[in-house]
Amino acid sequence: MNILIINGSPRETGRTTQVTREIHKSYQSSFLDLSQLSLPIFTGEPHQYETEEVQELIKKIEKGDGILLATPEYHGAMSGALKNAFDFLNSAYFAHKPVALLAVSGGGKGGINALNNLRTVTRALYANVLSKQLVLDPADILEKGTLRKNAADGIHELVNELTMYTQVSKQILEAKQNV
Repeated sequence: MNILIINGSPRETGRTTQVTREIHKSYQSSFLDLSQLSLPIFTGEPHQYETEEVQELIKKIEKGDGILLATPEYHGAMSGALKNAFDFLNSAYFAHKPVALLAVSGGGKGGINALNNLRTVTRALYANVLSKQLVLDPADILEKGTLRKNAADGIHELVNELTMYTQVSKQILEAKQNV
């Protein structure tokens, strides 16, 4: 089973990047780091799909059985880098895949708007978005992405639920193929 963690932040030193790198290390999952992937701005032109960066994005999404999406909240929505990445994809990459959502908030506005925005977009891609979601506040994050205990426990619960739904989803899809 392959759980893919996606860092939706374009910032190499941002809190979302720090947190997702720590989650990746802790759970030894696959990792797609948008702060390290220079995707072109989506125009819909066919030649864009031939770029190395877009091919890497597609391959990682295809291999993921379940996905944890993490984003900062920018102006009440997910990051533009993450939305741009989604624009290169379609429902074939997300259909029937369990997806967990995580927002890392900056100021005092929380991250719920980013989660709602992310939920809307991923549901439009036919992902099976988990009900459980998590917002981390700046106070939850210590040095280099290390989390306070309550935040680490929240991440653990979110990853466990994603793992459970991913296992069930894989079993159902395998049973359908054997019929």
